[in-house]
Amino acid sequence: MNEQVDGRRARGERRRQAILEATLRVIERDGVAGVSHRSVAREAGVPTTSTTYYFASLDDLLIATLMWSADTLADDVSDLIVRLVNAPDTDVEEVTRRLVDMVGANRGRTMAEYELYLLAARRPELRPAARRWLDLITEAARPFDTDPVAFRAFLAAVDGLLMQGLIADEPPGVADLEPVVSYLIRPRQHLDRLQGGTMGE
Repeated sequence: MNEQVDGRRARGERRRQAILEATLRVIERDGVAGVSHRSVAREAGVPTTSTTYYFASLDDLLIATLMWSADTLADDVSDLIVRLVNAPDTDVEEVTRRLVDMVGANRGRTMAEYELYLLAARRPELRPAARRWLDLITEAARPFDTDPVAFRAFLAAVDGLLMQGLIADEPPGVADLEPVVSYLIRPRQHLDRLQGGTMGE
């Protein structure tokens, strides 16, 4: 009996996950305005009754999609934080490549996520979910005694780079972003180098 219950629960979780992934694909293709129970059900290949069963309202669906997206992004960025702390001199290129992928190969998904985040500016009920990724990443960095001001500035700058990359006619490449990322990760070294050059003139 327990195996049957566990099996139903696992199937239900897989269907719920498929609906969330389908929602993000609909936003990627049609924008938030294209999200409806019917359009998401069609994209997920499930009956419309399934989307309304798991998510009674569109707000419930959008909030859940934001939460899932935030958790995924936070896991990815948290892994980068650990790598940077353990090997700060070797991972600038890796961070840069992740950002390049987000505005290049994975541009559609990044655009969909930002559209959801920006919707939260108009919809207060979405704001806690939109802030979740920042809360999770900040918590992940806490054990490393990261300067909270510098870390917040780094995350804000990354947001800006991604937004700029999304509206560029041509997405930036590694060569475009690596000097900027290097500066964001190690600003003191850049400032020291600049001051040394000025003093030497």
